[in-house]
Amino acid sequence: MSKKIVFIGAGSVTFTRNLVRDLLTFPAFADATVGLVDIDPDALEDARKCVQRIIDAGNYPATIQASTDRREVLPGADGVVTTIRVGNDQAELNELIIPKQYNISINVGDTRGPSAIFRFLRVIPDLIEIVKDIEKYCPDAIFLNYTNPMAMVCRALQEVSKVRTSGLCHSVQGTAEMLARWIGAPMDEITYTCAGINHQAHYIKFDWNGKDAIPLIRKAITENPEIYNEEQVRNEMFLHLNYYVTESSGHNSEYVWWFRKRPDLLEKYCTHGTGWNPGLDRLDRWNEAEHVPGEESHVTRRKTEFGKFMNEPVDLARGHEYAAYIFNAVFGDRTPFEFNGNVRNFGLIDNLPEGCCVEVPVLASQKGLEPIHVGPLPAQLAVLNNVSARCEELAVEGALTGDRDKIYQACYFDPLTATMCSLAEIKEMVDKLFEAQKPWIRI
Repeated sequence: MSKKIVFIGAGSVTFTRNLVRDLLTFPAFADATVGLVDIDPDALEDARKCVQRIIDAGNYPATIQASTDRREVLPGADGVVTTIRVGNDQAELNELIIPKQYNISINVGDTRGPSAIFRFLRVIPDLIEIVKDIEKYCPDAIFLNYTNPMAMVCRALQEVSKVRTSGLCHSVQGTAEMLARWIGAPMDEITYTCAGINHQAHYIKFDWNGKDAIPLIRKAITENPEIYNEEQVRNEMFLHLNYYVTESSGHNSEYVWWFRKRPDLLEKYCTHGTGWNPGLDRLDRWNEAEHVPGEESHVTRRKTEFGKFMNEPVDLARGHEYAAYIFNAVFGDRTPFEFNGNVRNFGLIDNLPEGCCVEVPVLASQKGLEPIHVGPLPAQLAVLNNVSARCEELAVEGALTGDRDKIYQACYFDPLTATMCSLAEIKEMVDKLFEAQKPWIRI
């Protein structure tokens, strides 16, 4: 019997087409029904055309069901993926501009800190409505979330729903491949155990053919300036904390106290070796234009990606995102697959808060999704993760109960925010964010 996988937020053209491409490479899904949902009819049609092009290029017997109403597409779904965006470019820029007024330099702003907390407040009401519809129309489906901020979103959704779910990020496998490249190891000879919280998990084991490769990583970083400069923030964290963190230097620079608090540190660590500076780039464009671009700029970017894909040869090679492998393990050919997923901490990491969202190894099989007990993290990593995880717990409680005090408190204890601002200044900044984001939040 053919399977049905539904993509909600399908107008995210690049993400959708890559996930669908991966899905159709598995024989069990070659004849699948690919459900596409987006509230923007134009974006939905672009996604449909991209998916149809993949189907045609692979000569797959798959079919497409597309709608702006998810209730038309969800019935009968075996798997559901969310990649939604709530709000427009104005909303995203507010979350960069307002902290910048308080000397808080945001690199990305989609994971933690005040920018991410308000991004969370924007997306979580819609995601809760989606998960409630999954409960109603396809309660046995596996639900995989890609929408950021990953940890807060997954923590909230797993609080309000019993749907089988996990949150996915590509940073774990992507960083493992980078480290293998640095030490000259074939990826198929690398094994690792990675655990912590999203974007701030660490490889507590990283072996090459069964032997500890962490000393080789240290040697590569300290002896090769090119490797050191490729990821300055993460490499500094590794050299001082002894374990390598999963997400990019740009992201990690804004989660901690050490790198973005003075102009000289920004120049030294966060300008040349962070690898990705979308927040800074967008603020530069805003400053040059002396206005905040609206929805049109997002549409322009999407259209550019769509046009590029439709005019280039279709690459049907399977990628490294986890979603298709997970679906295949649970209801495809049933080949077990271990991945790092975002789930609640019930007996998984001993020295992080009970019930918070952690990123740990998870086994996908015909039994479903089974998180694997990791034990205690090294003490220095637990300190780092505890600060962020407890801020996230405050933000989630505030969002689910409507308690604004919890949102203020989550921001008070954010490391970078607390480094740059007094309590009164943080409250003033959060008040401005509440006012600016009023069209898109419900608290």
